[in-house]
Amino acid sequence: MAAAEGETPVDDGAPPPGALYSFGTPWPELNQGLSYSDTFRCADADAATTLIEFYSTNYNSSAPLPGWIKRIRNGQITVDGEVVTDPDTTLRHGSKLVYHRLPWQEPFAPYLLEVLYEDDDMVALNKPSGLQVLPKGLFQQRTVLAQLQMKDWKMTSCCSKRKHVQSHPVPVHRLGRGTSGLLLCAKTKVAKVRLASYFAEGAINAGNKRDKSEFKEERKILKFYRALVTGILDNDEVVVTQPIGLVHYPGVAEGLYAACSSGKPAMSKVCVLERLAHQNHTLVQVEIHSGRPHQIRIHLAYIGHPLVDDPLYGIGGHPKFVELESTAPDSSFAYDGGYERPLQPVPGDCGYHLHAHWLVLCHPTTNKMVKITAPLPQILQTQEECRAIFERGTFTSRCEHEATLALR
Repeated sequence: MAAAEGETPVDDGAPPPGALYSFGTPWPELNQGLSYSDTFRCADADAATTLIEFYSTNYNSSAPLPGWIKRIRNGQITVDGEVVTDPDTTLRHGSKLVYHRLPWQEPFAPYLLEVLYEDDDMVALNKPSGLQVLPKGLFQQRTVLAQLQMKDWKMTSCCSKRKHVQSHPVPVHRLGRGTSGLLLCAKTKVAKVRLASYFAEGAINAGNKRDKSEFKEERKILKFYRALVTGILDNDEVVVTQPIGLVHYPGVAEGLYAACSSGKPAMSKVCVLERLAHQNHTLVQVEIHSGRPHQIRIHLAYIGHPLVDDPLYGIGGHPKFVELESTAPDSSFAYDGGYERPLQPVPGDCGYHLHAHWLVLCHPTTNKMVKITAPLPQILQTQEECRAIFERGTFTSRCEHEATLALR
C-alpha cells in the first residue's frame, strides 16, 4: 500500500523500514488548559458552604488549601457563569461551578507516528516510547489521540459513502507511555466495537482458563510483546496467572495497579528468546491473554524478573518504594495552585524496554486473518535477528512462526 499523498516522511524522505508512511504535527509550547465542571448540591438546607470549603474538601488531592485560595483569587473559577474571586463566597443549591486550569507546558513527548497498516476500517500505528495514548495527568494534548485528531485523514470514495465512518480513527486499546510498538485504531464505529470486543474476550477468558494446557483456545486476536528483563529465567516458558488490582499509592489519586490477590484475572505467557548471561538479562516474548493495565510489567516483576530499568515495579509485582508520608508544606505547590509532580515513581515514567511487537487478528469486517508487525528496537533484537536484519533485512523468529501456524 502506497503512502497517502501529502504525508510527512521521516528524515531522508522515505518511510522508515516496515512503515507505509509517517505523520505528526509538532506540539505547541502550551496546551489549551482544562475546565472541570460541578453542580453544587446542598445536603443540609440550614448549612452554608463557601467556595473554598467546596473545593478544598472535595478536591484536596488536586491542591492544598492555599493552592485553591490562589486559584480562586486568580479568577480561575466561575459560579453560574460569573468569575468569583472571593474564597468565602457562599454557594447556592444548584449552582454551576467551573474551575479553569491554566494552560501549561507538558513534558517532552515525541509526535511522529508511523503507519504500519491501513485500510477502510482500521489503522495500525507504531507508537514511540514516551508518547501517551489518551489524555491523563500532565499529558492532555501530547497524546496519540491528539495526533489522530489533527491529521487530515483522506478516505477513499467508497469509504466516504459508508455509514458509521468516524471523522478520525480512535485507539481501541492502550499502551503504557513508556511502551513502544503496535497500536490498533478503528476508523469506523463497527470496527471500533468489534476490535474492542476482541480485547474484552481475552480478559474474560483469562478468568476461565487458568492452566497452560488451555491457553491456546480459539481467539480473534493474538498479541505478542518483546521485553528485556533482569535476571536469567530458568524455564523456557512460564505462564503467569497472578490477578491484578488497585492498591493505594501516594501521588496516584485513583490508586496503582499491582499484583493483588483480590484483583481481576490476568494471564501472560512468557517465552525465553535469549539468555544474556554476561549482562544478567533475559530477552523474552510475552503473549498477553488479557489486557490489564501494566500487566506485562507487573507479571514479569511478580515472577522475580522485572523489566530492566523499570522505575516503578520491583520483584513481587509491587512498587519498589515504601510509601512515604507527605512532607511537602502547603507552600510547595505549582504556579496555578496545584501540587508539584510526586517525588515517587509513577506509572507513566519511562526507561524500561517493552515493545508491542506483532499481532494476528480476525479483520473486523472481512473476517480474514491479518498479521501486523512493528519493527523491533535494536536492544530488543536477538543476536540472530541482528545478523539476519543486517544480511537480508527480514527475519521471523521461531516463536513467531509457530504462533502464526497455530492460527491456520
